[in-house]
Amino acid sequence: MSAPEPGSAEKSGTPVRRVVWASALGTTVEYYDFTLYATTAALVFNKVFFPAENALVGTLAAFATFFVGYLARPLGGIVFGHYGDRLGRKTILIITMVLMGGGTFAVGLLPGYDTIGIWAPILLVLIRLLQGLGMGGEYGGGVLMALEYSPKQRQGFFTSLVHIGTPAGVLLPVAIVTILNSALPEGAYESWAWRLPFLASIILIGLGVYIRTHVSESPEFVKARAEKEAHALPVKELFRTHSNRVVLSILAKIAESGLFNVYYVVAIAYVTTELGLPRQPVLIAVLIACAVECLTLPVFGALSDRIGRRKVYIGGALFQVVLAVPFFLMLSTGNFWLTVLGMTLGLAVGHGAMYGSQAALFANLYPVSVRYTGLSVTQQVGATLGGGLAPLAGTALLAAGGGHWTWLVVYAIGIALISSVAASRLVWGEARHTSTDRSLENA
Repeated sequence: MSAPEPGSAEKSGTPVRRVVWASALGTTVEYYDFTLYATTAALVFNKVFFPAENALVGTLAAFATFFVGYLARPLGGIVFGHYGDRLGRKTILIITMVLMGGGTFAVGLLPGYDTIGIWAPILLVLIRLLQGLGMGGEYGGGVLMALEYSPKQRQGFFTSLVHIGTPAGVLLPVAIVTILNSALPEGAYESWAWRLPFLASIILIGLGVYIRTHVSESPEFVKARAEKEAHALPVKELFRTHSNRVVLSILAKIAESGLFNVYYVVAIAYVTTELGLPRQPVLIAVLIACAVECLTLPVFGALSDRIGRRKVYIGGALFQVVLAVPFFLMLSTGNFWLTVLGMTLGLAVGHGAMYGSQAALFANLYPVSVRYTGLSVTQQVGATLGGGLAPLAGTALLAAGGGHWTWLVVYAIGIALISSVAASRLVWGEARHTSTDRSLENA
């Protein structure tokens, strides 16, 4: 019996919509944890796990733990990428879902510093490390299942649907936190109710595992395995033949991940800590912006199918260069609708353009035999240097500027320019003799 043709969902027995849904759920769980932790770190964890006399010092300590999770992600990407390229995508996706979601649930049960002392931050770090390992392997497999089931001419659109899990994963915890803050008495959220959204993650985990057990293996992987294209050590082959692409794609990734955290994580800390404004309006502004991004992501994904991935990706990066100063000017007014406008332009337009075109752009850099490993390394190292460092760097730059955003804007513009230049070099830095190279010339 012949292997299914690449991108043929019908021959594999699984509709592409089910594959996209299963992949998007994984992204939702990943960013549910990411957003919930980042939000709670800015509002609660600096008191629960890292008590300090200076609020900014406590926030920095909480964000340092946030970064620990990112540090484990490249290792998770290499480990799970190896088995994903050797054994297949499906089983690895179930394992990573349990690791990510189980860690989020465990944080909700963890006692605070007042109860168990120094063990509270130590256990939090260990949980974040396990989560980071799971997250490192999650993204690559989820995107590749959608990509390898999709028709070639619609890969941008279908993989962008997977990325809807990111704003959805932001939308859910921010909505829950907003409702809890509004419905409960003053101080209830900080003392105990912050645990509820972490415990609620068990629902997403159960749903995600159930759906993923009912999805067939990627047809392109099945075909590659039938033709015995697997490598004994995919990561070695990746760096032997594609090292330039790995480096350039990591640099191209930094701004997408980093600026997302600047708009969301650092902006909340800036508005609540430095401006002394209530957190409710800025949380609602984020909700609106994320809801809009759920709509713009497939638009940018479809646009990348028509005019090219790199054009859309670089356009999104350069848009954010122009937006950097106006964004903080709008936030500094304290006006709700200007805050909504700034968040929407940053998340739904700037970030949406980069993220909507990103998966198809990066995944097609690598052949099937090392694609899981290559995409995971690109995603996780780039996300660590971009998104992982952004809360720490942003908070430190705010402190260095005496609470003003000048140095933060320099940082935002700098990483956006670096990523746009790197993305423009993704093809030109390589020899053009493979089918992947030819397809990228038209990307």
